[in-house]
Amino acid sequence: MTFDARRDTLGRAQPGRLTYWCELAWLPPGRVAAGVAVQVDGSAITAVTEGVEPTAGVERLAGLVLPGLANTHSHAFHRALRGRTQAASRGRGSFWTWRDQMYSVVARLDPDTYLALARAVYAEMVLAGITTVGEFHYLHHGTDGQPYDDPNSMGHALVDAAHDAGLRITLLDTCYLTGGFDRPLEGAQLRFGDGDAQGWATRAGELRAAYAEVPDVVVGAAVHSVRAVPAEQLSTVAHWARTATAPLHAHVSEQPAENDQCRAAHGVSPTELLAAHGVLGPRSTAVHATHLDEQDVALLASTVTGVCLCPTTERDLADGIGPVTRLRDAGVTLTFGSDSHAVIDLFEEARAAELDERLLTRARGHLSAAELLQAATLAGHAALGFPAAGRLAPGAAADLVAVSLESVRTSGAVPDTAAETVVFAASAADVRDVVAGGRRVVRDGRHVLGDVGLLLRNAVRALL
Repeated sequence: MTFDARRDTLGRAQPGRLTYWCELAWLPPGRVAAGVAVQVDGSAITAVTEGVEPTAGVERLAGLVLPGLANTHSHAFHRALRGRTQAASRGRGSFWTWRDQMYSVVARLDPDTYLALARAVYAEMVLAGITTVGEFHYLHHGTDGQPYDDPNSMGHALVDAAHDAGLRITLLDTCYLTGGFDRPLEGAQLRFGDGDAQGWATRAGELRAAYAEVPDVVVGAAVHSVRAVPAEQLSTVAHWARTATAPLHAHVSEQPAENDQCRAAHGVSPTELLAAHGVLGPRSTAVHATHLDEQDVALLASTVTGVCLCPTTERDLADGIGPVTRLRDAGVTLTFGSDSHAVIDLFEEARAAELDERLLTRARGHLSAAELLQAATLAGHAALGFPAAGRLAPGAAADLVAVSLESVRTSGAVPDTAAETVVFAASAADVRDVVAGGRRVVRDGRHVLGDVGLLLRNAVRALL
């Protein structure tokens, strides 16, 4: 399976010159303006004019129009597990018991079924206002661990799926070599491994070269975790990302057990270990970062490493609540991801960061709606290697997401607090229209691929 940049299963015309008139729009540096005309030429915004009336021939967007949202951390195949791990018959558990159930899905995927599932999952994201996804991709090989004829077949399937759904994608090709500290890969994990970090780098380099001329695809790197990449091989991944000027992400301190095992093996925390081997830095993102001490927070800040929070997954897996305000106060840039896709709703991720902090502190008002929207838009796109996306301004990517202010959740909103209404009350179901890269992908709540619920049902049934 290979990618064809001319492929266009949406049957859509190439984007041209259009003007979108927004009833309300969220503009830099974080304010709501009324009567905003956004001129688009191809895939970019060319002009933004406030306080104007709609004219003939413009495309009208009702409600509050946001820049496209960025889902900074995704595992597309986890979507097949939604609801299936919650049954009372499964009893109590943790991340580790959930992981065993996840491996049962891993065993059933091939490039064709992965394409079908990821296409449906990415279409669900677009319906939720997401225009760029960071796919943390480690399902590389066949069920016996042997590479496909094209060793990047599974990666190509993900890129094709994103293209079909109307998403940009940053494919964070993940190095995953061991099943734990001093434990080999076994069972379903065999599909993840490339032998050693150099083997990973060779395959990832071929994948990156395949998309070098495709503007809506970035191939970056990821360290699955300090459990999955031996310490002496971390620098190989860091060097690859640095040489490629590519994003580099890593799961960090998701569970206390990870911290305990890392200290037992190396005498330092996961954050310290990654820093010692060059993994942290301005293009790096620590995913989860739930169980950090003060030294870890200071180290992330001093290396200009961002943090991607995934609150709906972290609460679903009983992982805990991360040090959100400590990170923010230290100057760490925050972004959001839907990770395991317990739900796909970036508004829920954003408000959870604030609401979880309220539960911890019994006080309100830690992160403003503007801060949370900034994390879900501009900061997320930058963390994925698309710094021109995530804002409604000339020169930015032509991504516009219209959120209804007339649903049962948002009705009664007023312009002065429209952003607060969306962040703290709206859901993904309130997204009515999505323009991604200049193309209208969602109109009045319907994706151009058709019934996305049916696509999801068929893809999941084919697996389970």
